[in-house]
Amino acid sequence: VEQSPPQSPGPGKAGDAPNRRSGHVRGARVLSPPGRRARLSSPGPSSSSEAREELRRRLRGLIERSRVMIFSKSYCPHSTRVKELFSSLGVECNVLELDQVDDGAKVQEVLSEITNQKTVPNVFVNKVHVGGCDQTFQAYQSGLLQKLLQEDSAYDYDLIIVGGGSGGLSCAKEAAILGKKVMVLDFVVPSPQGTSWGLGGTCVNVGCIPKKLMHQAALLGQALCDSRKFGWEYNQQVKHNWETMTKAIQNHISSLNWGYRLSLREKAVAYVNSYGEFVEHHKIKATNKKGQETYYTAAQFVIATGERPRYLGIQGDKEYCITSDDLFSLPYCPGKTLVVGASYVALECAGFLAGFGLDVTVMVRSILLRGFDQEMAEKVGSYMEQHGVKFLRKFIPVMIQQLEKGSPGKLKVLAKSTEGTETIEGVYNTVLLAIGRDSCTRKMGLEKIGVKINEKSGKIPVNDVEQTSVPYVYAVGDVSEGKPELTPVAIQSGKLLARRLFGASLEKCDYINVPTTVFTPLEYGCCGLAEEKAIEVYKKENLEIYHTLFWPLEWTVAGRENNTCYAKIICNKLDHDRVIGFHILGPNAGEVTQGFVAAMKCGLTKQLLDDTIGIHPTCGEVFTTLEITKSSGLDITQKGCG
Repeated sequence: VEQSPPQSPGPGKAGDAPNRRSGHVRGARVLSPPGRRARLSSPGPSSSSEAREELRRRLRGLIERSRVMIFSKSYCPHSTRVKELFSSLGVECNVLELDQVDDGAKVQEVLSEITNQKTVPNVFVNKVHVGGCDQTFQAYQSGLLQKLLQEDSAYDYDLIIVGGGSGGLSCAKEAAILGKKVMVLDFVVPSPQGTSWGLGGTCVNVGCIPKKLMHQAALLGQALCDSRKFGWEYNQQVKHNWETMTKAIQNHISSLNWGYRLSLREKAVAYVNSYGEFVEHHKIKATNKKGQETYYTAAQFVIATGERPRYLGIQGDKEYCITSDDLFSLPYCPGKTLVVGASYVALECAGFLAGFGLDVTVMVRSILLRGFDQEMAEKVGSYMEQHGVKFLRKFIPVMIQQLEKGSPGKLKVLAKSTEGTETIEGVYNTVLLAIGRDSCTRKMGLEKIGVKINEKSGKIPVNDVEQTSVPYVYAVGDVSEGKPELTPVAIQSGKLLARRLFGASLEKCDYINVPTTVFTPLEYGCCGLAEEKAIEVYKKENLEIYHTLFWPLEWTVAGRENNTCYAKIICNKLDHDRVIGFHILGPNAGEVTQGFVAAMKCGLTKQLLDDTIGIHPTCGEVFTTLEITKSSGLDITQKGCG
């Protein structure tokens, strides 16, 4: 952050310089050596919010009309250095000296909202926000500044988005609605097993959508069992047909793929089914499946390439194993399956495969559902184990061998203990790897334009407006470092990014209290902090945790187990018992959680929950009658349905 040294009149903040010239911004005549007058038309009389909006509009107009626009202060040495740099390049600038106009403080305040930068100089080149003094000189040394100056506005597109998943499509459509010329580059590199798919990204094709549908298929199997207790009589043998299910699911996905293409076409977004790779600043190479190359330029870029499943790096993994990329369109029933991993993907897949009646084993290296509340994670695992899923704890595969080819074939898995020298082996029809995902950022030429990535994870560090280390390149979705890897997050951040870039909005994506649900046989929904994290942040003595077991009414007649479903809230005693963690294990947990999340966004407290009248009989009403705290040590087992 550039600031003036102590002997200057102030640290580059408006309102603290001597010799202020009277008059409004409209009269700002600034002729610092390379600069020319920057004019802002005077706002008429209006309310403060209207005046602020008008100022924002006028500032955007200045930026839009200027080849180089510098918001400066006459006494700031960093501003002087930047002006001298452009002067040495022979580039004329528009300069607005904020210390010499009455509206300077308001201008800087609005600029801060627009750019997320509080200091001067604040530099724009051909509408691209370059930053302050350091960033401008870095751009000069890397050649980016010269490129920005040369290109002017002669780009093929206003915005090119690399990646046609949830975040990319959301951003593309919003930018097009705002009148911009937009292109989406999307190309699915086939999995090692040869699986690829259409437009829409992971969620639609090989993630949330087919996963939830297969989860539903498994729940229907359970419902069939329950139905006998409710008087339904059927004699014929009930069995599950994998091929019928996958065909129906793939047909639905194909309709979604077509819908996305149609939506882009209606909004005049160019969709190109090619692999994008940066070749120089503002220029990208698009290679289609035939190897034909085309080059495009754009003023701004958004990287929304997402992630792909990780492999083990052992003998036989890519040759014989499948991942979630392959499972949902697998043309045959997987049979006896080993699921490697303890992620939510691993447990969800293991859950619905077991629900179809398959023999399923989960091999776990360490803990279940890393990053989630561990009490809840263990309850998820315990329920799955009681319902036929086998768990091999503290083991990792070291070799996969093919014993027989077929659909499915037979594979031998050799695994070793993570705690000693013990080795085990087993024979399975299918081995499904679900050990994590890697960002798709390493083979797209980011190093050629200076976009920094985390070398370990491949993720792209971004600021709170999704901007990368290169001013005109942004990143949304799973490739962004430190952001929740969830479809609705990508959609929201992509949409809001487009509105900030091309509209009048300043709204940033709110990553606090983002809910999620794990669609295991018994669903787990949560929002806010896990118990372990809450203790780490707030200390145990400052928390009150309310919890209970409960028995859904639908389970009673069906004869399903009592004292299995569980609800828990974590409250901050130092803040009016504010609910900072919400957790539920039970049927339809996603639906229940979604409703309470809005309340958490509004500052939900334990008292507000107590004041809420529940809907009877539902699972969600349990949160309106929570009485027992963990600290009390009282028994939470239920004797009836309430």
